[in-house]
Amino acid sequence: MRPFYGYIRVSTARQGEQGVSLDQQRSAIQTYAERNSLDLIRWFEEQETAARRGRPVFGQMLKLLKSGNAAGVVIHKIDRSARNLRDWADLGELIDQGIAVHFANEALDLNSRGGRLAADIQAIISADFIRNLREETKKGFYGRLKQGLLPRPAPLGYLNCGKGKPKAVDPDRAHHIRAAFEAYASGRYNLREVTNEMYTLGLRSRAGQRISINGISKILNNPFYTGVIAIKKTGETYAGLHDPIITQALFDRVQAMLRSKDNRKVIKHDFLFRRLFRCQRCGFQLIGEQHKGITYYRCHTPGCATRYVREPKLEQAILRQLKKLEFTQDEKDHFRGKIGEMRGNWQGQQREAMQSLQLHLNQLEQRLSKLTDAYLDQLIDKDTFEQRKTTLLAERRSTQDRLAQCQSNSVLLADQLQSVLDQAGNAYLIYKSATTAERRELINILTSNRYVDGKSVKVMLDLPFDLVANRFDVTGGSPPRSIPLVWDRLLHKILDYLRRPNALVFEEHVM
Repeated sequence: MRPFYGYIRVSTARQGEQGVSLDQQRSAIQTYAERNSLDLIRWFEEQETAARRGRPVFGQMLKLLKSGNAAGVVIHKIDRSARNLRDWADLGELIDQGIAVHFANEALDLNSRGGRLAADIQAIISADFIRNLREETKKGFYGRLKQGLLPRPAPLGYLNCGKGKPKAVDPDRAHHIRAAFEAYASGRYNLREVTNEMYTLGLRSRAGQRISINGISKILNNPFYTGVIAIKKTGETYAGLHDPIITQALFDRVQAMLRSKDNRKVIKHDFLFRRLFRCQRCGFQLIGEQHKGITYYRCHTPGCATRYVREPKLEQAILRQLKKLEFTQDEKDHFRGKIGEMRGNWQGQQREAMQSLQLHLNQLEQRLSKLTDAYLDQLIDKDTFEQRKTTLLAERRSTQDRLAQCQSNSVLLADQLQSVLDQAGNAYLIYKSATTAERRELINILTSNRYVDGKSVKVMLDLPFDLVANRFDVTGGSPPRSIPLVWDRLLHKILDYLRRPNALVFEEHVM
């Protein structure tokens, strides 16, 4: 009896349960070997698809056959050996070298021209079957995406609800996912600290294990939590049917933090203005240094005219801006009365805000439709289409978030206005008594551009706080006799800002 190998394969464990299992293949091969007086000296068993190359067990077997360790191999069927033509060509080379290849379930004489041709045709049919299966799978995959469904396992924080259904929010983990985004967006934590904090709070994987730093990073980079499905491989995005866990505004703040790489480095010195000021001439961030107990911030660009500036000078520039936000008692009395009137007329304010947001939402839908038409008419390429679509979907999600807040009455416009003015009026005193981390957070909230040009320091307040700081510009910088005139104009400007779809939603802080 001649020595032969036996090769059995299934693509997946599930196929082994529902299709021709490994045991069934083994039994058929043993029967064939006994009937043809073949001695099976070794079995090669594999759970890998034959649609592509790279099966380690199959490759090992081919090497041993070429070395002459056995007279040949017995395989259950042609499609068990290869469903790609390259592997089939490798088997053809073995046959040409005189190595016997038998198929237990197919009576083919591979040493004859007719038998070889029949086997080649079957191999081609198997390869075409895989190509067709791949195309149909791809159609089904993208069909689900266009419906707003993710045809993949739910990310942490969501639950699978079966085929054809959107992912459901996981009540046990969703609040931890939201807390992770909020913690990182605050700027107080780096990735390692967020990971440790989430573990302390009780966030675990579905297997009950600790989430790694890389796992937390994937969560923070996944727009699925805002209601958008993104396919990283192709760069495509789709509007999902699932409920978002976080707002688009929060996700955007986290992405800005991740891009700045502030929290990816170990902080050796926790300088107050670390990465907060840039050199206006070269655009690079100023680096904090300490010499003889004095803190300096230096531009490290060779030849740049901005050399260094002391920390007290930067702080004076910040405090000058915060001082402009303070209110007199008369001002407080006036705007509190106005806000009280607004709360009494809230329904009209809410209706106006909702109409503005709904109009903007309709405009975004029209722009998405026109963008799709332009792509179908080949007026723009795919990369441009996907880039613009991603931007529009993010803006639409942000608008939907604000519209939902208006509809649910969770954030009244009057409360938003009150929060802005509370943060502005108390900013100076809060800064003076805050910790280093709290001061940095306050600076990030209130200011937008912070530059040093040579020895000159420039700090600009962000909207809507710059409106508050410049409320007296129409009177030459001096408080007017008629405070109501100034404040009526100011409140209208702040309300116009808060009605914008992409305006920052302020938390209610009564200080």
